[in-house]
Amino acid sequence: MTTEKSVVSYTPEQTAEMVEAYVAVPSKATVEAIATKLGKTVKSVIAKLSREKVYVPATAAKSTRVTKAALISAIAVKFGATPEALESLEKASKDALEILAGVR
Repeated sequence: MTTEKSVVSYTPEQTAEMVEAYVAVPSKATVEAIATKLGKTVKSVIAKLSREKVYVPATAAKSTRVTKAALISAIAVKFGATPEALESLEKASKDALEILAGVR
């Protein structure tokens, strides 16, 4: 049976400092600053913060989809008409409706 010595990538002091800095300001910029300061890669820092159970991954910004019906309602309000009166606009392209609604 062979005994292998594991390589320590981060000292306990580095880990504590890293966790403290990230918890204070959890952002990508903080992770990049930690990586630069410790001479590690951003991926390595993220992996360590994940193992310490403090890393919060950034969520992708989800764009809200505007429906044609909502655009027609906005156009109706803009021109003082009822949405039912503009019902035939549902056949128009979304681009045209956005221009009429003033979204573009």
